Order: sequence, then structure tokens, then C-alpha cells
Amino acid sequence: MKILDKYILRFYLTRFLGVFAICFLIFIIQTFWLYIDELAGKGLDIITIGKFFIYFSPKLVPLVLPLSILLASLITYGTLSENYEFIAMKSNGISIVRSMVALFIFHVFLGIGSFYFSNHVVTLGELKSYNLRKNLAKLKPTLSIREGIFNDIGDLNIKVSRKYGDNEQFLEDVILHSISEDEINRIVVKAKTGEVRNLNDNYLQLVLKNGNRYEDLNPSSASEKQKYPHSKASFDEYILNIDISDFNNVNLDEENYKSTYKMQKINQLKTSSDTLEIKFNKEIEIFSESFLIGHTIRKLPDLYPNQVQNLDYNLNSSFIGILDSPEPYELNSVLTRANNEVDIYLRQLDNKKKTFFLQQKLINLHKLTINERYSLIFACIFLFLIGASLGAIIRKGGLGLPLVLSIVIFLTYHYIGVFGKNAAEDNSLSPFIGSWISTFIIAPFAIYLTKIVSMDRGFNFSFFDRLYLIFKNIRSKNEQN
Repeated sequence: MKILDKYILRFYLTRFLGVFAICFLIFIIQTFWLYIDELAGKGLDIITIGKFFIYFSPKLVPLVLPLSILLASLITYGTLSENYEFIAMKSNGISIVRSMVALFIFHVFLGIGSFYFSNHVVTLGELKSYNLRKNLAKLKPTLSIREGIFNDIGDLNIKVSRKYGDNEQFLEDVILHSISEDEINRIVVKAKTGEVRNLNDNYLQLVLKNGNRYEDLNPSSASEKQKYPHSKASFDEYILNIDISDFNNVNLDEENYKSTYKMQKINQLKTSSDTLEIKFNKEIEIFSESFLIGHTIRKLPDLYPNQVQNLDYNLNSSFIGILDSPEPYELNSVLTRANNEVDIYLRQLDNKKKTFFLQQKLINLHKLTINERYSLIFACIFLFLIGASLGAIIRKGGLGLPLVLSIVIFLTYHYIGVFGKNAAEDNSLSPFIGSWISTFIIAPFAIYLTKIVSMDRGFNFSFFDRLYLIFKNIRSKNEQN
């Protein structure tokens, strides 16, 4: 490594570490405000709070790193350009592209390092932070009921739209799921209002008012299931006593959750994804067959035009007789029953559609996580090229204009990535495209800017100057009028 490479690398690292520290601190503060409701009122010591932020810190690195690379490379090469150091390099036969070689190699290794960091350290941090959050929720469970989301309290899953009262004991719009032994939500309770009462240290009483209780039945035969898919009961007051004795002896270091996709490494994610996909396809096949058989729907054979007239539908003669009956109430009865049957079938299909959607979403999240870890490698490289090129070729307005452009580029990169991820989760895009789309977009821009640098050209701002003059003239005319 030559003296120039060492100088630029040292110059860059000081700015990179400074920018990274500032950005990381901002994200830490944001995390604090995001999870303050889970920490407040729990009587936690400083060590536990420190563990909470230490465990959460690794997952912030993949978010902070791209922005830090972009800003640090911009500041580095912008400063070198402002101080005429590139002119000194050129006078000695050293091009700007040559000065980027050492940092380019550095960012290749940095990208590979970020991959291993995401695959090992971030997954461990996710494991520790997730379990710590679950254990913290067991402390004073009434305080852990957050508005607008489902909260776990023992074997119950509760969601409220609003909490109020001196101790936030009164609830509005309560939805309660009771989880059975087979981990299926067979009982659902909906109530307009509710109240949480602390009977003692071991029991919590939940009083619900003005609501309904739904329970999925599990009859022995398919015909019975069609007749009685679920039961419904209305109530003025519904009382639940919840055992919270286990919450009094909570081990915050206990790790009961180890299998979420964010905790898994690449090889585990691939295995889990394949397993889930095989299971998903099998469930679709089984459901299709059972639905066709259970609802007496038959697939017609492949017919040729000359065979249609010879097709025997095997219609029940009594059914034909009812349709031909002059009694309107009999025909009405048949139509009503048929309409009810169709409604049942549609509800079953709709419920199954939602279940399959959630299963497909989970598969997509596994694939997204895999591709995001690989895409981070190339994002580090391309963002460095963009930042370094912008700092080197924009010679008008100091660092202000390049800084604005870099922030716009990063926000574009970030929000396109968010859009791609959301679209992939909903199965609108493939997980591969959803995770790589932001990198694919910035890659041509990075190559184009690097090409401009290699040709020793700068941006032509004459267009923006003309626009500025136009707006200035319009403004002066308005002031005169």
C-alpha cells in the first residue's frame, strides 16, 4: 500500500467513525422512545435497561452502515476536492479513480464483514432482545397491554383500542383470543368495554361487558361441521380470572423463543423456508381435495363437442320434482338452503385464504431476510462509489449541494427498499426482487458517476442556473406589481 492510499484511508476512517457514531446515537435514541412503554413502570434496574439497549444495538448496524458510508465518502472526497488535493494528485499523474482503489477494496471487505455481522451478531442480538421483551412483558402484565396491538397475557391474547382511568384499568373495544392446547385460537371474545382488576398477586380479573363469545366447534363429521361451524353467545358481563402466579418469578435471562426467522442464520433460513414451502403446498393440495369432496363438487371429464349431449348429470329425481312443483314455498326453501350453503362455502374459503396468505407471508419473510443480507454487501460498495464520486465531481457550492443530493439518494434507496419489502411480504413481488430492487436502482447511478469521475468531468448546472434566473425574474415582476 502506497503512502497516498494510507493517507486517504486514514482520512476516510476518521470521518466514517465519526458519522457512524452520530447516526448510531440518533437511532439508539429513536429506539428508546419506541420501546419506552415496555420499560416504564416495570421497576427495572440500570443493568437490565443496559442489556436491553445492548441487545438491540446490533440490528441497528445494517440500517446505520449504508448512510454512514455514503456521508463519510462524500465528506472525504468533497474535502479533498475543496482543498485542491486532487489537483496535486493529477499533477503527479494520479487520477481520482486511482485514489479510490484502496477505499474500494476496503468497502468490499466491509461489505463481506457486514454480511457475517448480520448473519451471526445480529441474529444473536435478535434472540436476546426478543426473549428479553417477552420476559419483560410478564412483569406487571396489566402495564404491558398496549393499545392497538395484540398482547400476550398467559394463554390469552388481548387487543384494546383505548385504555383510560387512573391506573389505565378501563378498556374499550376489547378483542380476546384464548389459545387452546393445540395452539389454535378456537375461542374469540369481543366486548365494547372492559375492566382489569387485581385480585391479588397471583390472580388478575378481567371483566368484559356488552359483547359476544365465539367458539369454533370440532365435530366428528364433515356434515356436522357444515351445519355447526361455530357457536355464538351474547353477554352483558363476562368475567375471566387469569392466573399470573408465574409472572411473579420471572427470569429475564430465560430464552424460550429461538425459532423466529430473524434469529436464524442463512443455512437455517434456507432449511426453514424449504420446510415451510413444502408444508404450505401440501396443505393447499389437501384442502383442495377435501373441499371438493366435502362439498360434493365434481370435476367434469374433458368433453368433446359431440359428447356434451350424451353427458349424464345424474340429477336426483326428487330435486327435479321440487323445482317443477307449483308450490312456491318449496322452491323458496330450496333456494334459501342453497344460498346458505354457498355463504358457508365462501366463508370457509375466505378464512382459508387468510390463513394461506399468512403462511405465504412467513415464507416470503424468510427469503427476504436471506437476500437482504447478501444485498447489503453490494449496497456498501455502490453507496461508497456514489458518495466518493459526488464529492469529487461537484465543484460548486462546497459540500452543501453534494450533502443534499446524498441524503436524497439515501432516502430514495431506503424507501424503495421498504416498498420492495412490503410488496414482497404481500406477494406482489418476488422476495428476490423485493430485497434487491433498491440495490439494482442505485447500481447504474454509481457506475455512471464513477465513469464521469474517470473522464474528469463535473456536473453541468447551467440548467439549474437558468431555472434560478427564471424564478428570480418572476419573483421580481411580482414584487413590482
